[in-house]
Amino acid sequence: MNTSTREILESLASGSLSVDEALLKLKTEPFDDLGYAKVDLHRKIRQGVPEVIYGAGKTPEQIIGIMKSMIAHGQDEILITRLSKEAAKLVGEVWPIQYHELARVGIYGAMPEANGIGKIVVATGGTSDLPVAEEAALTAEALSNAVVRLYDVGVAGLHRLLSHKDDIMQATVIVAVAGMEGALASVIGGLADCPVIAVPTSVGYGANFHGLSALLSMLNSCASGLSVVNIDNGFGAGYLASMINHIQK
Repeated sequence: MNTSTREILESLASGSLSVDEALLKLKTEPFDDLGYAKVDLHRKIRQGVPEVIYGAGKTPEQIIGIMKSMIAHGQDEILITRLSKEAAKLVGEVWPIQYHELARVGIYGAMPEANGIGKIVVATGGTSDLPVAEEAALTAEALSNAVVRLYDVGVAGLHRLLSHKDDIMQATVIVAVAGMEGALASVIGGLADCPVIAVPTSVGYGANFHGLSALLSMLNSCASGLSVVNIDNGFGAGYLASMINHIQK
């Protein structure tokens, strides 16, 4: 059961919330129809995490309208991914957001305290993978996780990764972000005793095929306990890592 629903039921059981008040919280319109968007107001009740705004392809006015609906219905933190610098400037004139240009991520509200069962490690093969890695790391942090960043530790200099063995061994889940041939995920998968989420990036030369070579390498990894998300999908990796880090034993 997700946290939001549990809090309602616990408040009902303790008497701090009446039956009618609890019923109202659960019955509230499940989505807000704005015409251009149907804002999912029940996602936190269903999944434990409220809706995230995908900024690419949306106008600043649409993003502002969606945020207005979310805020009006009690959402204190909002994560916006794939947000351009230009759109962030216009959105920020209406709603104050922290904009992380490298990751193209905007965050409304304060970052929550970490409450996962452990730490999420986000590692990259090279500096060129940082935009995707930062999207993953910021997503995880916005979802109440402690994140350790290990950047530029690719297999071209394996000693760089091995100098962080303690971080690797102590992680609850690891996000391995790499382009080129995507070997980093397999190497980390062979060292770690926790789930590894591999993120292929579109970084590489011609035969990289915009990330396809890294994707296929990761899908064909012989390391156990390794899963793969789509090319450049830092958000998906950070979200999945958060879900793993919040599963109670």
